[in-house]
Amino acid sequence: MKLIFLFGNAAVGKMTVGQALMKLTGLRLFHNHMTIEPVLEIFGYYHKPAIDRLREVIFQEFAASDCAGMIFTFMWAFDQPEDWTYVEHVKEIFRPYGTEFYYVELVASQEVRLARNVSANRLKHKASKRDLEASNQRLLQDDAHYRLESLPGEIPFENYLRIDNTFLAPEAVAQEIQRRFSL
Repeated sequence: MKLIFLFGNAAVGKMTVGQALMKLTGLRLFHNHMTIEPVLEIFGYYHKPAIDRLREVIFQEFAASDCAGMIFTFMWAFDQPEDWTYVEHVKEIFRPYGTEFYYVELVASQEVRLARNVSANRLKHKASKRDLEASNQRLLQDDAHYRLESLPGEIPFENYLRIDNTFLAPEAVAQEIQRRFSL
């Protein structure tokens, strides 16, 4: 099994690149809003314990399945130790199944991400982003409060790829990931 951690700042294109990569490789896409949106709908607010438990069940069941692999998208705050711990926790779920791990970081400027924050594909799959003013404010607040881009040499793992996708189509990024990791 393969597990691709596809991470980056808000609206950098993680889900869209993940969709393109799924089409190329057959690996299944699990973007972070697949658990966030239902919880928001049910609770009316971001209920982290429920989101975490849903993800845990999905990871456990998927790891034990006969699927070829998963693309998991999320925002990784490199200045938050609990985010590093979370990545290790997810790996521990998959490790007993002989999983190969891959790490892909997408980066783009805030200006580009604000423009992408209103894309039709994003709004279609992420209802919580449809309040554009609030969504833009969350993006700006996340940028102000967290470090969501790694520093040079900070990612210690094998199979790591950083891509500036500012001027690249999602399909081109997916092709580069597929080529680099022979997926």
